[in-house]
Amino acid sequence: MSNELFISSTDKGERIALLQDKRLIEYHFDEAEHQFSVGDIYLGTVKKVVSGLNAAFIDIGYEKDAFLHYHDLSPNIESLNAYTKGILNKKPFSKRLKGFKLKPQIDKLGKITDVLTKGQPILVQVVKEPISSKGPRLSCDISIAGRYVVLVPFANAVNISKKITSKQERQRLHKMLSSVKPENFGVIVRTVAENKDLEELQKDLEECVEKWEKGIYKLKKAKPRDRIVSEMNRAASILRDMLNDNFDNVVVDSKDNFDKLKALLQSIAPEKLKILKFHNGKSKLYEQYGIERQLKSLFGRSVSLPSGGYLIIEHTEALHVIDVNSGNKSTREEDQEATAVNVNKEAAREIARQLRLRDMGGIVVVDFIDMKQAANRKEINAALKAEMKGDRSKYTVLPITKFGLAQITRQRVRPEMNIVTKEKCPSCNGTGSIQASITVTDLLENHLDHLMEKQNESKVSIILHPFLYAYYREGIISRQMKWFFEYKKWIKLIKDTSLGITEFHFLNSHGEEIELK
Repeated sequence: MSNELFISSTDKGERIALLQDKRLIEYHFDEAEHQFSVGDIYLGTVKKVVSGLNAAFIDIGYEKDAFLHYHDLSPNIESLNAYTKGILNKKPFSKRLKGFKLKPQIDKLGKITDVLTKGQPILVQVVKEPISSKGPRLSCDISIAGRYVVLVPFANAVNISKKITSKQERQRLHKMLSSVKPENFGVIVRTVAENKDLEELQKDLEECVEKWEKGIYKLKKAKPRDRIVSEMNRAASILRDMLNDNFDNVVVDSKDNFDKLKALLQSIAPEKLKILKFHNGKSKLYEQYGIERQLKSLFGRSVSLPSGGYLIIEHTEALHVIDVNSGNKSTREEDQEATAVNVNKEAAREIARQLRLRDMGGIVVVDFIDMKQAANRKEINAALKAEMKGDRSKYTVLPITKFGLAQITRQRVRPEMNIVTKEKCPSCNGTGSIQASITVTDLLENHLDHLMEKQNESKVSIILHPFLYAYYREGIISRQMKWFFEYKKWIKLIKDTSLGITEFHFLNSHGEEIELK
């Protein structure tokens, strides 16, 4: 199973696509200067303590106050608060917590009014980004994530990932990390740390401690609402968390991104430097690798299955509903039960992908095609669970009912990803009427003639829809070739599937768009 990461930079941010065996399974858009990302640590101020909710609302700079529940305070909140207050009051506390005396842990069933007061400064970490009308969700259980370990200040325990099942390996990792972890820091050992040697783990742990130290240095001069520690950008965090022997390619089209990811790979996996590639080809990155086409076909209300079946995906305020339909598959097989099982298997695979791709969270109800035999329902349920194993979000899959309904809950920490797949007409802007498509070539050629004869452009390129691209390149002596004979200059054509069929753009010799009158 091969993994490939493609990162395309735009003015508004970065488009990030993760492909598995050439199939798009994750898509993210990381906005430039995006704040309140999962993992960011802020110096907040308690604005309101609500005993009825056993929660507090914290001002971290978002338009709505962030939410902090008592259960998210961390058992060591008293230690965190004492340390934060001391640092802000210029007390000579060690950034590495050396000699800091931990406070007693709070009661699991306590009241938030016993811990927090209005106007109090507090160090918090974002665990859920702002979604819809809700502000960020916060935690005081501060952690700094590395590749192999997660550093937990004001704790002392060493916890091993449950996915590492070997008792011998768990004991080895526990012994190694216990011997090297700093005083007053706990450690969570991630799954990828399995079979890694002490040197690699210690280096990763030290990088996490340095990140914490830099944050505390910033905290000394911080004002309320300041971001103290930033989580790395989405592309880098995906690479950090998922990088393994199955990663074949990391392709970027920005020199700045290339340098950042090169430094990251040099730090965490120097042997993987060869997989990082810089795209400077003539066509756009997403066009060349067919990602644009996959995006357009996978984010609609209807999603096709290989056999001819399809999914209908609906979103409501309370939940998401996915309906599985057999389509023309029902005409191919005589056995209705076999048809249902085959289509449902394909649907299970696609549903697991759609949940990751759109980052759908909350409750998801899937209406599979009815299956009479309980064994078949168990088989589809097992197939769905197997396909979802690669999902990095927490999820639960309940057994399929006799009515063919499957219920899935999936953790949501970011707004759901959505891409508009219906294109607004470039000529009418959605009014319903466009110029006759047959005249688009006349319009294009009139503009071209004006640019070449009147403005005497030295070099012109045209970005246009694939249908128009094919039209101008058709035949041995194509229309593009006729332009060459007429203007004595070669007109470069660039196809772009993101454009409407009657839309086109002219570029000059510097690659800048020429404004058409």
